[in-house]
Amino acid sequence: MSLTPRTGHGRAHDREILRLAIPAFGALVAEPLFLLTDSVIVGHLPDPALGALGVASAALSALVGLCVFLAYATTAAVARRLGAGDVRQAMRQGMDGLWLAAIIGLAVGVACWPLAPFIVHLFGAVGQLATEAVTYLRISLIGVPAMLLVFAGTGVLRGMQDTRTPLVVSVASFALNGLLNAWFVLGLGWGLAGSAWGTVLAQALAAAAYLVMVVRAARAHGASLLPDLAGLRAAGTAGLALVVRTACLQAVLLVAAAIATRMGDERIAAHTIATRIWTFLAFALDAIAIAGQAITGRALGAGDTSGTRAATRRMLIWGVACGVVFGALVLAARPLVPALFDARGEAAAELLAVLWPVALLQPVAGVVFVLDGVLIGAGDQRYLAHAGLWTTLAFLPFAMVADTLVTLWLALGAWMAARLVTLGVRAYGTAWMVTGTSRTAT
Repeated sequence: MSLTPRTGHGRAHDREILRLAIPAFGALVAEPLFLLTDSVIVGHLPDPALGALGVASAALSALVGLCVFLAYATTAAVARRLGAGDVRQAMRQGMDGLWLAAIIGLAVGVACWPLAPFIVHLFGAVGQLATEAVTYLRISLIGVPAMLLVFAGTGVLRGMQDTRTPLVVSVASFALNGLLNAWFVLGLGWGLAGSAWGTVLAQALAAAAYLVMVVRAARAHGASLLPDLAGLRAAGTAGLALVVRTACLQAVLLVAAAIATRMGDERIAAHTIATRIWTFLAFALDAIAIAGQAITGRALGAGDTSGTRAATRRMLIWGVACGVVFGALVLAARPLVPALFDARGEAAAELLAVLWPVALLQPVAGVVFVLDGVLIGAGDQRYLAHAGLWTTLAFLPFAMVADTLVTLWLALGAWMAARLVTLGVRAYGTAWMVTGTSRTAT
């Protein structure tokens, strides 16, 4: 795959990539920044409120995180129909995504409600910490259907090549979340439960906003608002493969965290900081991947394989360039990072050492994230599930012999290298470039 596109087409693709990626980056960054507000507010409550928030939030994130496919699969399906010029069916796909989100959200909420004490116990919470964590988790489960509707609604708009509206909704909902949390927790004195209710209400309003926008668009283009069993089945099949992919990603990160924990308090502290830095930088690379989902789906729906290749080349260039810049920034800021996170002594020394692999892996991450987004946009979920399993297996032997934090991050580097190979080989070929209104190839 040549990396030398014609200048005029390259500039046109650059404008399209940036038009989609910059608002997507803003939406991605808004969530962790505003969630920090929740921690600050709950931090004013007596112990163990903050710890309970951490436990319940981790459990909720694990449950909801597996459903991010509702955004990704919906983006790909809607974009493909849009590219084929069938806006009515694009909105039909969007409605199927919303119905699937509502069904899964209700199922998760109902199933996990009685299991809340057991889920909290899995995270090691006991006593008053466990009691408060169960309270927060159970209230939050009421909002799971709204959270998943937000995923699906975001996917519909991204598929329609609109990433600005999700940015507006994201910023507005998280700002409202902060205000409601302050009012309920500090003003009304509802304690940790107030924080949970503030988040549930903010998510419900965000879901309502997406429902209004998608329903209006569906009616405007003559699409049915009722669930379609064939469409739900197709969305669920695509989603299952993406669940496997996402579960593999989470498994690698959880195994790495568990290994770092066994290395001692200083090393898990350094690993946590390094992971936060990695995650923040991943948001920018994920923004390009989101652009890749929307652009690839639309281009293949239109039958434009050459345009798909050209856009992929430009996004790879952007991914590598951003990775190089981010890596350089990490190395430049490296001497200042321990003080920024108040890391001292051995923790600071471990952090300084591990920032080297964090920085050097950024260009690799740039390519991996872009190709991941491109293949998701192409509807190549089955391959991504298989690749996820193989790359996880490639990571485990390296992780099991890691005896320092640096070697643990080198194991993560081996995992990223395995992802680079599996995704790169697939992207170099043509099996993923299935054109038309739906994907039938494997």
